[in-house]
Amino acid sequence: MSVVDPSGLTPAAGDPSAIGTDVADLAAVRPLRKDVWRRFKRDKAALIALAFIVFLVVVAIFAPLIAPHGYAELTPDSRQGPSLHHLFGTDVIGRDMFSRVVYGSRVSLTIGILASTLSMAIGLLLGALAGFFGGWIDMITSRITDIFLAIPYIVLAIAIAAVFGGSETSVIIIIGTTTWMSVTRIVRASFLTLKQQEYVEAATALGFSRTRIIFRHILPNALQPIIVYGTISIAGVILTEAALSFLGVGVKDPTPAWGLMIAQGKGQLVPAPHLLFFPAGALVLTVLAFVFVGDGLRDALDPKMK
Repeated sequence: MSVVDPSGLTPAAGDPSAIGTDVADLAAVRPLRKDVWRRFKRDKAALIALAFIVFLVVVAIFAPLIAPHGYAELTPDSRQGPSLHHLFGTDVIGRDMFSRVVYGSRVSLTIGILASTLSMAIGLLLGALAGFFGGWIDMITSRITDIFLAIPYIVLAIAIAAVFGGSETSVIIIIGTTTWMSVTRIVRASFLTLKQQEYVEAATALGFSRTRIIFRHILPNALQPIIVYGTISIAGVILTEAALSFLGVGVKDPTPAWGLMIAQGKGQLVPAPHLLFFPAGALVLTVLAFVFVGDGLRDALDPKMK
């Protein structure tokens, strides 16, 4: 291959300098993670949403230092509007709403991340088995998935929560075990496509075990839709937890869940609207942040995006 240098002279074929230039160009290719981050930074909405999530995580970790009161601490001021002493006002029994919203971020993020992790683990395992092995394993897994998809998962979650109670642990288990179906279908579809690729056939011909082929060869190439869906699913889990708490089958008072605070504030909309607006605003901003980050990751991880 001939390469034209800045002086306008063309090295002869086989010139070592030309080969060196080609090798240098190949070595200058950016790593994938840097390329993904470069594309992600172009999406300003996703970047702002990521900053908000980082801020929310910091608030959740340092909630005892940020909140001026305990989330269950009673003050002499009941149903007081926002003021310098109580930034978000107080509820009907005198608890500081700012402190409860701050502690509520810890509850929502904990449930959202852990329940999503449980859901992704179940869906990943079932989808990988169904897509890789096919046959009767695929048939049974697909039929079980169809049965669960036929039942509205919020109704199923409410029924289970009504039986097992509303602690944070039970809510995590309930949501995690009732929202894995979409993950299963996504992973199954990815495995059905990827297992036909030449590198999988080569790994099989070399005698690699099925476990190694699944986790070392196929799974890394199927991570793009899984990462995107996992990010967005955190928003769905947070909404589900809020819905369960709003309906009275989620976490119980005095735990500062945003959905529970919204349920308690809906009857005070006229005399004390701050009881509804502040926890609802925190819930909406958090859900939107995870959705925007998920959209940004989808575009950044897409190799067809320029």
